[in-house]
Amino acid sequence: MPKYLVRASYTSEGAKGIAKSGGTSRSEIVGKLIQNSGGTTESFYFAFGDADAYVTCDLPDNVTAASVALAVNSNGAVTTSTVVLMTPEEADEATRKTVDYRPPGK
Repeated sequence: MPKYLVRASYTSEGAKGIAKSGGTSRSEIVGKLIQNSGGTTESFYFAFGDADAYVTCDLPDNVTAASVALAVNSNGAVTTSTVVLMTPEEADEATRKTVDYRPPGK
């Protein structure tokens, strides 16, 4: 199953929700969303910096990952960006594939 890294940034409304319900509650809700989408949660961490939370999870496919992102982003309390993660073996496989590419200006 593909693995994803989701970076979440809360709006002021979302931050109020975290302050009211707590971090554990939010982690459980996100875990249920991922589970109900056919996936599993590997980790959920709140953070300082550019993003307020990081979630690593497995989801069945990119379409499911996109539907989760649309559901979360459409409510206005949080914005997410999703990164598709690859295993070292998948990276090895990518190095063995050839593609026809011409750089700009060549």
